Amino acid sequence: MPTITPDQVRVPADVMPDVVDIYVDNYMKATRGTGRLMLFACDQKIEHMNKDFYGEGIDIADAEPEHLFQIGKEGVIGVLAGQRGLIAQYAKDYPNINYIVKMNSKTNLVGTKQEDPYSPQLTDLDAVLAMREAGVNIVGLGYTIYLGSEYEATMMAEAGELIAQAHANGLLVVLWIYPRGKAVTAEKDPDLIAGAAGVALCLGADFVKVNPPKPEDGRTPAEALKIAAMAAGRTGLVCAGGSTVDAETFLTQLYDQIHVGGACGNATGRNIHQRSLDEAVRLTKAVSAITLADYEVERALKVFNGEEDFSLDML
Repeated sequence: MPTITPDQVRVPADVMPDVVDIYVDNYMKATRGTGRLMLFACDQKIEHMNKDFYGEGIDIADAEPEHLFQIGKEGVIGVLAGQRGLIAQYAKDYPNINYIVKMNSKTNLVGTKQEDPYSPQLTDLDAVLAMREAGVNIVGLGYTIYLGSEYEATMMAEAGELIAQAHANGLLVVLWIYPRGKAVTAEKDPDLIAGAAGVALCLGADFVKVNPPKPEDGRTPAEALKIAAMAAGRTGLVCAGGSTVDAETFLTQLYDQIHVGGACGNATGRNIHQRSLDEAVRLTKAVSAITLADYEVERALKVFNGEEDFSLDML
């Protein structure tokens, strides 16, 4: 079982001395003292709008936004990531969840054939810091960059400044980086995914969320991911969960991403929240059992099936 102590947390040089303890505390909370990140991604209400929350194959519980926070409370996660307004509406009722505030978002209504993607920053850091001062358990920020977009320079500049400001205030930063735009012909090309990981490192991110690569040279996705994990250096790499698949397939992919691909966690949204509360909670426990406690897939499936329990007290 991976564990770290506070003195083992690598603190970036742009974290000011007077907030080092805050940064370390946030890192330990976000990773549950393991150095690995179990990120529950709840930012799709803007990114994909309502199609990810209501429709065929989606449990009706997901139509109610509070479903996300109930999962976060009853399940086992590291952080819940969502936009500032979403978190602001529910955080007082769910004070014990660790929150990542997603600082930028866009809908998917304008496709790349119409215009290259640009995800504008929705709020400034002062508004987030005010929420933290008011008692919301905010441990970090999130930001999306679309590499290959004609607007990539703007997004990288915004992200770089945001990371410097966040670290100066003791907050972590997770970058979502996806190659996307008219200049990109294969969004999941392994070299592009590795390049995205390297960009995140150069911008100073603590973690980077990327899509799993799709190699065409006989390697498995997990084998191709290893190069991206190496390119990320001291920025922890986690993979997007993607659309919903059966639990065994998802848990097997996750195990391979960590133990073959060198990922240091996961970033999962739809695969969790599109299920009923009971099933979603059990899946968070199974995912966390692999991510935070190095369970084998077979044992994690027992957690998912309710044959074995998993809780934070077991870490």
